[in-house]
Amino acid sequence: MARAFSKIAFTDTVRALQAKHGSAGAYAKFLAPEAPPNDSLGEAEAAFIRARDGFYQATVSETGWPYVQFRGGPPGFMHVLDEKTLAYADFRGNRQYLSVGNLLGNGRIALFFMDYPNKRRLKLLGQASIVEMEDHADLVNSLHTPGYEAKPERAMIISVAGYDWNCPQHIPQRYTLEEMASTLSPIREELAALRRENADLKEKLEAKGG
Repeated sequence: MARAFSKIAFTDTVRALQAKHGSAGAYAKFLAPEAPPNDSLGEAEAAFIRARDGFYQATVSETGWPYVQFRGGPPGFMHVLDEKTLAYADFRGNRQYLSVGNLLGNGRIALFFMDYPNKRRLKLLGQASIVEMEDHADLVNSLHTPGYEAKPERAMIISVAGYDWNCPQHIPQRYTLEEMASTLSPIREELAALRRENADLKEKLEAKGG
């Protein structure tokens, strides 16, 4: 937990619930003046974000309703421009524009970056601004991964307000096909070798029997 994230997320109601259920004391240190602010990304956070091929994004509508969306792309499509700034190319989708519309009215944004195989999660709060293609095509195109079959329409620029590394409890272990490939490759190679060995033995036995 971190002071910047906690100052935003630990509202009076949240603190009252922590006190009621006995966790207020454990979390008090994250609100102390000497707590590290964690409002600027370090090398560990930047590397973690760059390695992800997707993240969950939450925005709030002008009617007060939250909207959560999964944003996916090639690893590294979320760029860490500096310790305080993230950016990604917003690709054309179903053209409902729910997240974009929400952010135009309220720039507050919450991001969850998940590493399911290693049961790790990075939560980040920030302020998002939108840069349209027609206004800054060079910037939008610079965030587009070459060779990725998607049409960028705009750029999302996110100023980091605070982040928090979450505990691994209750995070399921899941693997993408790409992540499974490196694990399965030695098994497949061993299986292929056993099949070749079995075929050779069968051929020799048939030759002896003949």
